Amino acid sequence: MLKTFFSLLVCLSAFSLVCFALFLFYSENRKLFSIASLNRETNPEESAGPTGRPGKSLDPCADVPPNLQGVLQVEFRTNRTLQDVRNHVGPFLQQGGRYRPTSCRAKQKVAVIIPFRNRYEHLTHWLHYVHPVLMRQQLDYGVYVINQDGDGAFNRAKLMNIGFVEALIEYDYDCFVFSDVDLVPIDDRNLYRCSDHPRHLSVAVDKFNFILPYATIFGGVSALSKQQFLKVNGFSNTFWGWGGEDDDMSQRISYRRMFISRPDSVTGRYKMIQHERDSHNDPNPRRVQKLTETYSNMDKDGLNSLNYTVREIRKDLLYTFVTVDVQADVDPDVSVSEFNQSKSQFKTSRTKNESSLVSPATHNSKAL
Repeated sequence: MLKTFFSLLVCLSAFSLVCFALFLFYSENRKLFSIASLNRETNPEESAGPTGRPGKSLDPCADVPPNLQGVLQVEFRTNRTLQDVRNHVGPFLQQGGRYRPTSCRAKQKVAVIIPFRNRYEHLTHWLHYVHPVLMRQQLDYGVYVINQDGDGAFNRAKLMNIGFVEALIEYDYDCFVFSDVDLVPIDDRNLYRCSDHPRHLSVAVDKFNFILPYATIFGGVSALSKQQFLKVNGFSNTFWGWGGEDDDMSQRISYRRMFISRPDSVTGRYKMIQHERDSHNDPNPRRVQKLTETYSNMDKDGLNSLNYTVREIRKDLLYTFVTVDVQADVDPDVSVSEFNQSKSQFKTSRTKNESSLVSPATHNSKAL
């Protein structure tokens, strides 16, 4: 009897040990499975943090971003500061005004180029309102403020050409939005993307009673893909002072057998910050005459004749601020032929600066 009882006890002990071993085996497998799943979710090659690079496993973002708000309330009569804007949108940005969506892969890589001089209050408002719009539009984007050094005649078009070149040095952008600093969209359904043809975004501005001033206008805010911009040789570099450069670009687009696309007059509404015309930005007295020369000049006046010097590149959380010498001491009325530029290259020189992130270099436009 005692022997039978002992045998039964041994069997029960053995069974208990087997059950315990099985329990440990399955528990460890579950643990390993959970860790493996967690690793798959957090693998930096397959996913992204708040400011990380989009991962391999992300699906493309939707054609129509899901979080757009439509009509926006925009107010410029505030004491808003750049630090206020940093506090407002900074947590979502990378240094240099860069952003990528984390839940999907952006459809386009967009460089937003702002030609600039002495408009810091306007820039503060622009950054406050436009950064959130671009984020909701799920763009992989960067903001580049191209600041003209000195007090010479302003050259908006040349600054935009410089922005195109400098942005491509940093990142493989495929879309370029050129925006005046005093224009803020009041509907975020107006997507800052490029399309099959150059796109004029600022269709209806409050200053003009929300009416398109004329059919061929291309000023204010516009978007061109990298290939479209190269096809027209960029903007003219020879429009000094106010006016004419956008109409010249409109003609370049037409001569290259493209047309201007636009959003509707409700979606494409903008609010302009009221201001007086800047000093050293008087109307160009030759702008009308120069528009008759677009066809003959466009192949030799533009990206392939671009000449400038970078004085400083400064990275802020909200933007990349590029200060450049555009050689404004050149006679504003000089003809294109007097520039004596190569047709196949644009020339760029950089001066070293503590804030500069690049070293002196010369770049060939064919590489773009």
